[in-house]
Amino acid sequence: MKPQHKISTVLFDLDGTLIDTAPDMAAALDILCDEEQHARLDFSEVRPIVSNGSVALVKLAFGEQLEEQILDRLKQRYLEIYQDNLAVHSQLFAEMADLLSHLEQIDIKWGVVTNKPGWLTEPLMKSLGLHLRAACIVSSDSTVNRKPHPEPMFYACKLTNALPGECIYVGDARRDIEAGQNAGMKTVIAQYGYIPDSENTDDWQADYSIQSPSQLLKLLDNFL
Repeated sequence: MKPQHKISTVLFDLDGTLIDTAPDMAAALDILCDEEQHARLDFSEVRPIVSNGSVALVKLAFGEQLEEQILDRLKQRYLEIYQDNLAVHSQLFAEMADLLSHLEQIDIKWGVVTNKPGWLTEPLMKSLGLHLRAACIVSSDSTVNRKPHPEPMFYACKLTNALPGECIYVGDARRDIEAGQNAGMKTVIAQYGYIPDSENTDDWQADYSIQSPSQLLKLLDNFL
C-alpha cells in the first residue's frame, strides 16, 4: 500500500547523523583535560556521548557530581576550545555526500534540525560547504523549545514549505525519534551514529532503521 504522503523533505540531526563531529569534540575535551591536569578519556568512551552535548562531555570527564559553578566554568571553557577547532577533522559520514547529491537530483529537499546552538552549527555547515545547499538549518536557539519538543520540527516544515507527513527525520538519539514522532513525521534511526551500547533502539519505536546513509535511498523508494 502506498503511503498517504509522498516524501518531499529529509531532515537530519547534525552530530552523529549528518556530520561525524566526534573527532573534533573529543579533541576539545582532551585539551580541556590537559589544561585541568586531568586524565584524558579514550575516544571510545567519548564518541557515544557526543550527541548529548557539552555538559554531558564535561561530566563524563570530570564526574557527575560537579558543583554548578565548576561545571559552568568547565563547560564554557570547553565550548571556547571547541569553537576554535570546530572543523579540523569533522566531515560528512561515509556515503552521506552521495546521498545528499542524490536527494538534490530527485528534487527532495534536505535540511538540519539540531540541538547544537546556531553559533556552532552555522560555521560548521559553512566550513563543509553545506549551508547554501540545506533547505533549512534549525539550531537549538532557532525556536523556544528544543528536541524532543516538536516545535523545531514544525519550524523546519515552515522553512521548507513541507507538511510533517511529507518529511522523514533521521537521528541517532531517542530524543530525535521522539521529536519526529511528536511532529507526525516518519522517523529513521541512524545506527551508524553515536549510540551507546547500553541503548536498545527497538524501544524507540522508530519507523525505520539504517546502518549506513545509502540505505536511506532504498527506503525512499517506498515513497516515490
